[in-house]
Amino acid sequence: MKNLFDLSGKVAIVTGGSTGLGGGMAVGLAENGADVVLVDRTGRSETSERIESLGRKALNITADLTSIKEIGMIVERTVKELGKIDILVNNAGTIRRTPAIDFSEKDWDEVMALNAKTVFFFSQAAARDMMKRKYGKIINIASLLSFQGGIFVPSYAASKGAVAQATKAMSNEWAQHGITVNAIAPGYMATNNTKALRDDPVRSKSILERIPAGRWGLPDDLKGAAIFLASPASDYVNGHVLVVDGGWMAR
Repeated sequence: MKNLFDLSGKVAIVTGGSTGLGGGMAVGLAENGADVVLVDRTGRSETSERIESLGRKALNITADLTSIKEIGMIVERTVKELGKIDILVNNAGTIRRTPAIDFSEKDWDEVMALNAKTVFFFSQAAARDMMKRKYGKIINIASLLSFQGGIFVPSYAASKGAVAQATKAMSNEWAQHGITVNAIAPGYMATNNTKALRDDPVRSKSILERIPAGRWGLPDDLKGAAIFLASPASDYVNGHVLVVDGGWMAR
């Protein structure tokens, strides 16, 4: 069974891979043998050092992911320096918290641009390289708000609904080219995006009371799901949104 999850010789791109959930998934992919390109607004990070300590390559690229031109640059540089793209994890995202009645056009557009538009066009750019070898694994990061509406986050909910539907749409077209497109929907995770919720004793208590696991998720909790969807173990899984939420949706 171990060979089913082996990523030796594979090249992965993880957006927003320097910290948080992206960092956890990037390290997990490296632990199973992949070389990893970390795309972020920062340079080298602790994640880079952890990957290299495992004997894997870590290529850091600083870029504006809302620019289609820069997405093309990332793909070209990855292929030039590491030879190919086998795995893409579209993890980078942002959130704005404001009541819907007061939500601004600027906040709407910025969230939709990074969370939804970037996911599609980065997937498209990576898929063009993957099609050359008839092989590829695209993993998009959705959310519980791909299913639910949330509170004070209308653009985030809309963007994550778009991620789930775009995942299914791309999977339908690209399966014939040997590419699987799936998504992970994390539950309430202890990251920068949820700091405001965790700092609010009332909201934090109400959230924890609904999670059967009784705790906030951690970046390491996504490793297994990412490795599964990036590996041969999931070759017949396509267009799926895998919830990793400590049981939240079961309630």
